Amino acid sequence: MLLTPNDIVCCPPPLFHCFGGILGYMATATHGSAIVFPSESFNARAALEAVQEEKCTALHGVPTMFLEELSMIETGEISSEGFQHLRTGIAAGSSIPSEIMKKLHKVLNLTELTICYGMTETSPVSAMTTTDDPIDKRIYSVGKLMPHVEAKIVDPVDKKEILSIERRGELAVSGYLLMKEYWADPERTAEVMIPDDSGKVWMHTGDEASMSPDGYITITGRIKDLIIRGGENIHPLEIENCLLANYGVADVSVVGVPDVRYGEAVAAFVVPRDHVSKTLTTEDIQQWVREKLSNHLIPKHVFFLSPLEPFPKTASGKIQKFKLREKAISLLATSAA
Repeated sequence: MLLTPNDIVCCPPPLFHCFGGILGYMATATHGSAIVFPSESFNARAALEAVQEEKCTALHGVPTMFLEELSMIETGEISSEGFQHLRTGIAAGSSIPSEIMKKLHKVLNLTELTICYGMTETSPVSAMTTTDDPIDKRIYSVGKLMPHVEAKIVDPVDKKEILSIERRGELAVSGYLLMKEYWADPERTAEVMIPDDSGKVWMHTGDEASMSPDGYITITGRIKDLIIRGGENIHPLEIENCLLANYGVADVSVVGVPDVRYGEAVAAFVVPRDHVSKTLTTEDIQQWVREKLSNHLIPKHVFFLSPLEPFPKTASGKIQKFKLREKAISLLATSAA
């Protein structure tokens, strides 16, 4: 981020989370920068108004936070003026679709926005983009490893098999950044902290990723969220990124649901923008994907949600896909009754 004492960081992520506490507060403390906490809990309006009033130069957030902020500007609820001081910030917490990154560059002037990848169990950042990385790397990857981190891509089933460059598999990291254990849960600890033949312990992240020849890591989604349709692996993030490019879609989350013929089918939960909330149809969504992606990625089921009916989220702002999957199964069962 290249913070200096002249920077003012707006930090909506909560302090109880590594994002707010370490990437937010501690980063400003070590660099002499100012920090603004816009509200006790996340409020998009408060965050944007804080940026405007305090002339913030950096803005932190997870994808769902940025989406709400962009929506308020695009609908005119918040003026698009007053963001010229912004230049950088951190996007983290979960995979951020490239379409959101492009909008943040254009709408909020976050042309030096960085992405941090990691988890609480790894203290917390393993990889990060920098302000001088090529633009495509800052949009489509999570950057390169931090100096104290080792990483490998392994087969999700045979975790001892290391995959070659550019192949997708599970990301595992090692180094002094690893946690000791999950408190009072040795079984869960043993599932994710696995020693190799030399005795070195690796944290298996549960994230599907690939690594380029020049060391940039691309996260393609959570392995547990992978949809397997008729033997084809489908990555929800790819479909979500496609749909977020549709101006009629304010937000979207894709999950897999049981399907008699294919094992699993694609289901999309869509929050339409106000101006199309009564006209956007399932066929519109399916046609949009059909024109841009392969046929097997077209959502079989589309569920429309009101902006007043937000996605279920964790306290740190991550969408709880397992709850959406449960909701989709329930809705399908009701419609079939």
